[in-house]
Amino acid sequence: VHIVGSTFFYLYILFSLFDWRKGPNIVHLVIWVLGLIGELTLFITTAIVAADCHFLRTVQQDDPVKEDSCIDSWTKIDLVLYFVRLLHIVGSISLFCVAWILKDRRVQDRAEEGRAVSETTPLLLNGQTRSYDARQSTGSEANGRRSRGRTISNAAKPAGAPFSRKDDQAAFYRQKKIPHKTWLEYVRGYSLFFPYLWPKDSTKLQLQVMLCFILVIIQRLVNVYVPWQIGKVVNKLEGVIRSGDPISSENFPLKDFLILGGLWVLQGQSGLLGSLRSLLWIPVSQYSYRGLTAAAFNHVHSLSLDFHLSKRTGEVLSALNKGSAINAFLEQVTFQVIPMLFDLFLSISVFYYNYGPLYAQLNLVDTCWYLYMTIKMAATRADQRREMTNADREEEAVKNDSISSYETVKYFNAEEYESNRYRAKVEVFQKAEAQVQVGMVLMNICQTVVFNLGRIVAALVCGWQVMVGMRSTGDWFTVVSYLTQLQGPLNFFGSFYRTVQQAMISGERLLELFKIQPTVVDSPNAVPLENFSGHVRWKNVSFSYDARRPALRNISFECAPGTTTAFVGESGGGKSTLFRHMFRYYDCDEGSIEFDGKNVKDLTINSVRRHIGVVPQDTTLFNETLMYNLKYANPQATDEEVFAACKAASIHDRIMSFPDAYNTQVGERGLRLSGGEKQRVAIARTILKDPRIIMLDEATSALDSHTEQEIQKNVCSIGQGRTLLIIAHRLSTITHADQIIVLHAGTIVEKGNHEDLLAAKGLYFSMWKKQVTAERALDVAREASLQAKRAMRAANMGGKNKSGAQIDGYESHGSATELLGDASQTQCNGEVHPSASSSDNESTHEEQRPRDRH
Repeated sequence: VHIVGSTFFYLYILFSLFDWRKGPNIVHLVIWVLGLIGELTLFITTAIVAADCHFLRTVQQDDPVKEDSCIDSWTKIDLVLYFVRLLHIVGSISLFCVAWILKDRRVQDRAEEGRAVSETTPLLLNGQTRSYDARQSTGSEANGRRSRGRTISNAAKPAGAPFSRKDDQAAFYRQKKIPHKTWLEYVRGYSLFFPYLWPKDSTKLQLQVMLCFILVIIQRLVNVYVPWQIGKVVNKLEGVIRSGDPISSENFPLKDFLILGGLWVLQGQSGLLGSLRSLLWIPVSQYSYRGLTAAAFNHVHSLSLDFHLSKRTGEVLSALNKGSAINAFLEQVTFQVIPMLFDLFLSISVFYYNYGPLYAQLNLVDTCWYLYMTIKMAATRADQRREMTNADREEEAVKNDSISSYETVKYFNAEEYESNRYRAKVEVFQKAEAQVQVGMVLMNICQTVVFNLGRIVAALVCGWQVMVGMRSTGDWFTVVSYLTQLQGPLNFFGSFYRTVQQAMISGERLLELFKIQPTVVDSPNAVPLENFSGHVRWKNVSFSYDARRPALRNISFECAPGTTTAFVGESGGGKSTLFRHMFRYYDCDEGSIEFDGKNVKDLTINSVRRHIGVVPQDTTLFNETLMYNLKYANPQATDEEVFAACKAASIHDRIMSFPDAYNTQVGERGLRLSGGEKQRVAIARTILKDPRIIMLDEATSALDSHTEQEIQKNVCSIGQGRTLLIIAHRLSTITHADQIIVLHAGTIVEKGNHEDLLAAKGLYFSMWKKQVTAERALDVAREASLQAKRAMRAANMGGKNKSGAQIDGYESHGSATELLGDASQTQCNGEVHPSASSSDNESTHEEQRPRDRH
């Protein structure tokens, strides 16, 4: 026992020296020195006893010719093995010293590399780049996940270096390699999922969980008793055969056979107990999956806009799909891994108390080497599995991006390019998958060899004891049955360890997703916004995405209830950022935004957003019916209210012309509708929400001028009593505004109504003049085209062309913008000068409204 145990222990210490990630440890040296002292003591005492015995036997021998030694063969083997172990320990200590020296050299090399990096870092600061891809990450675990994915971490920045808002955001990182953590650290990290998995709200499910644990305990007892019963049956059969009595109902062990059969029925995961446990666990598993996936889904929706602007949709969806993997992983840990460890411990105990320490140690050595080899071989393949998982996510991301960008692919005839791009990602995945599978096969071979070596040794020892009469034949069958039964849990551990690795790699994505926190949250003392009148005040608001380039600087203005405020300026001037602050996508860095005199930071986010309706420039619809998309703003709205809102948005008649009317499927992201139709649906949806503030972000940019003017009148009517905020590039659409704010580079450069700003002859006047000039040039070109058309018809050259203003397949319509004077300006309570432009009848429905001919 001492020989087998000590040899195994010292070999393990030796192998651990090669695998020690941080170099050899002083613990190794202490163990080997103590082992050297112990082994040397045993070797010397055994040698002295043997020498004394030989000396005394020689002195007491009467016949000097007869040579008889008291040193038997086992003592000689002990001495040889002691000597071999002494050489082993001395070699290990020598190897330790060499490794320690190499470790010091590696530390020095790393220090020199660190100094070299510190010398070059200042040159990189001005041109540093930041990415949410962790392939180039140099962040340490001490800095947390937020430092990963950036070329230069915050900790490496010198004082006074510019700080980016992205540096403070935990984006969706993808790690290239498994972080070197202990199992305790992994358990601590994955404990985040436990509250979603335990059925705390259901007493019935909790009772089912307890019953499942009881069934697992009974299964363990059955596993212990089955080999024992097999040995008992064999011994009775052997007794009947050796007795020479004829087989009869009296001496045939029928009862023992029936007990063995009943145990076999109960045994195993597919047995009666295992099946009953699986049946009881189904509702618990569904509860856990429902809780985890719903929590992940809700968490993604709770994250702030900065996360959604930087995410890759395919990867987020891939992470959300890992809820089932984590659920299955935790179920395996609970009902297979922990029972498996209990089986191993129980089998060693049974061997020790019934067959002696030698069998227990053989079982322990075989089990430990099997597990050690499995863990180490799986660890060497961790990077391969990580590469395969990353390749799989890349394939999914390319597939998702390509299919969702269907129209773009068609616009550029890029089908072949997309096919080759996707095929390349598939090939990368298959290459990584092949490496993982080859490693898996090699691991299975090594596992089989190691386990069967231990089983063969135990079977040989027990067989020899049976031959010399120390054991019965039934004992041999019991030992072999125990070892064979032990192979199941060990094989499961080998496959489960691979499953654990894959689950951890997959679960890390979901875990990282849970760790990301929204940057805009309710303050602890936030109160809901109630009885909101629509009064808005901005006081010296400043904000920056990046400290090097402020997005808003000292913005101050006030909007009284029921007034219209328009924001104009060049692209990038801060208009959209201003709207995002109104909707609390971001919180300002300086200053305050007040609703009815209350700082929005002191109000709950949901209550603020409940009072704001937004018509974005790019409207996205769900792939459902028009009625579903319209009622999304107000699920309690009646059909009559929906019809009224659509009439106010000038879309009702258009919808009724579709074959399925309001039951028309709009397609993914509403692609079956034209841009103008989607905008009008968005306006109708905002009307149904009935907010106190309406924000229009170029809401009529996709409409023809006639429809635009109709909607402007309707917007003015529904805006009565509401605060209306408009972003516009067509200046003619906001001439009626109570105040127009001109933004430039994040600051307010002008403020006033249309007439005042024209009289000031500033930036607004310049913008107005440019649009008037462009419109007049367009009118001149249109008139020239009409004259050329008339000349062609007069010369009988255009007889086959369509009448009116169509040339070469294009129709000439009226101006999209009327800028020629006050008579053409849109007024909330006045008449408008209609134009005939039409760019809004290009949807994919079969029935189309005929174009107006002019």
